Amino acid sequence: MSNNIGDPGHGHSPAAWTAVVIMLVAFALGTVFYWLDMPILVWASAGLLVIGLLVGWIMARAGYGVNGPKYSPKAH
Repeated sequence: MSNNIGDPGHGHSPAAWTAVVIMLVAFALGTVFYWLDMPILVWASAGLLVIGLLVGWIMARAGYGVNGPKYSPKAH
């Protein structure tokens, strides 16, 4: 097998987890609001989706990404 040379970490970082959780909540809320026919809240959840993306990017730039200085890899 490989010895993980060049392995980017597959997103196991606080920045990735935070972004994914925010975007999953936004997607779930958007689905519920679409089903309940609440278009304003559907668009608000779409905005929350973009906010989740920005939060992940900002956290990665702040050092909480896979190769950031504030990230400590965990053993699997």
